[in-house]
Amino acid sequence: MLKMKVAKRLFSLYLEPGFSLQAFSSAVEALRLANEVLESEIYAWRVVTDDGHPVKSSCGLTISVDTSLKEERGLLGKMGSFPSVAVICGGSHPLSANRALHGWLRECRARKLCLVGIASGIFSIAQTGLADGRTCAVHWEQFPSFVEQFPNVAAVQSAYEIDGDTYSCSGGDAAFDMFVQFVIQDYDSLIANQVCEKAAAMRVRQPGDRQRLPPHAGAAIHHDGLLKIIEQMEKHLDEPVALEDMAASSCLSRRQVERIFSKQIGRSPARYYLEMRLERAHLLILNSQLPIVEIAMACGFVSASHFSKAYRENYEMTPREARSEAVERRRSEPAGRSVQHVAQDRHAAGRLRKHAQNS
Repeated sequence: MLKMKVAKRLFSLYLEPGFSLQAFSSAVEALRLANEVLESEIYAWRVVTDDGHPVKSSCGLTISVDTSLKEERGLLGKMGSFPSVAVICGGSHPLSANRALHGWLRECRARKLCLVGIASGIFSIAQTGLADGRTCAVHWEQFPSFVEQFPNVAAVQSAYEIDGDTYSCSGGDAAFDMFVQFVIQDYDSLIANQVCEKAAAMRVRQPGDRQRLPPHAGAAIHHDGLLKIIEQMEKHLDEPVALEDMAASSCLSRRQVERIFSKQIGRSPARYYLEMRLERAHLLILNSQLPIVEIAMACGFVSASHFSKAYRENYEMTPREARSEAVERRRSEPAGRSVQHVAQDRHAAGRLRKHAQNS
């Protein structure tokens, strides 16, 4: 039997309504397999909801739970039941602010617990201000609205991030990768490798690894200069950078960049950059109440008419038609699953207006 190197870890897993079952099960499976490898119940978990009742996941399956948020908060500080990690398991839709949840998170941080945000769970942590100044991974679909709502958080589109005692991941199987890091920290890479072997995981991503390949790319991109240019495009969607400047910073000529884009992505650099900006605008249209003209300016378009024309050509509908469809979809969703809040949208709108005035 392997010698135990650390005391047992207890994870409090709070499930938001509509949480990602894939991400939740990936996280728990990493802990379960670690116990198998270690031949000891080193890692334990307790499932929590607001009222202690079963909660439905995004795919419709209902999960039974162990306790309510009120009871879980009462366990803080009690010997034998004191968790070391507080996890917020979200899904693809950020929820309305939850005062009880925020209070629990603040007390967890005061007691030096690690805070973990999975998928939209990072929104709940950010709403408390506890993620300010931290680097946090945000799912690419939620990224545009997150950065507008929480300017004090260093949001990135990576698979997962670990910044001190704040952990975050984009969701999906990235939760497995992130939870394996607990095993590496507590033991070593050898134990983690055995966990991955049991899970048939070919490779565990590292903090900062990309969530996804660049849109329209093939199975892989093998040119560092191309990846650097794409990263520059991602960072400057609001104020597009000239291709010559991006090429020079990657030690390439404009002609070389155009040839590499055509070969590996099948698009010109200009077309690809436009589609990236349109994708960000599309996500803001679907997931916020910001005025369309301000979304256009925030995505680097010089006029609303130019934006509307480009959007219609790409999505085969106008921005207003897309927003109307999104509103109708949200009306059919269960209560409490609003993607944005009016106060947050007004704050974001004010920041965008200021940006437009200064540009």
